[in-house]
Amino acid sequence: MKKIVIQFFKKYRNILLLNRSIAVSGLVSFVIGMSFTELYSIYAGPGSSIENSIYTLVLGYASYLPIFAYLFYRDNKDRYVDPHSRILDSCKLLLDIRKLFTAFSASECVFIVTKTYIHFHQLELGYLEAYQAYLVAEVVAWSVYFISVNTILKAVKMYGTCENLGKLCDPK
Repeated sequence: MKKIVIQFFKKYRNILLLNRSIAVSGLVSFVIGMSFTELYSIYAGPGSSIENSIYTLVLGYASYLPIFAYLFYRDNKDRYVDPHSRILDSCKLLLDIRKLFTAFSASECVFIVTKTYIHFHQLELGYLEAYQAYLVAEVVAWSVYFISVNTILKAVKMYGTCENLGKLCDPK
């Protein structure tokens, strides 16, 4: 059983690192967003549901994107440098940026619509506190987002592996 688990982690290491980077940056963004939405609802009052949803979304992206970019770079920095010449392979880097941009753009659209709609309506219904409405919206939106981004990254072949490196690469 242990051998199977080790093989699984070796085979899908980079996919797991990518998802870990998404999850960690999302968790930090979630904590910031949940705190903000609660504070905003206290100071702005119950009549500001749409503003609360929009400001929280903007703040979430302002914290999510830099954290994800840093974590992704840290996990993959040696992937874009030739091990012998130590020269940056800009073609590989640009190809991956395009793949990530494609996957994240489509997935983010789904995330934004799902999260904003659920968050706004939960605030309007008034059954939940602001932070609880945010929690429900965030969990549903992140579930949809993870499925979407991984499906699209698989479709654009971001998950190809190089035989000699055991790393993500452009499958030819």
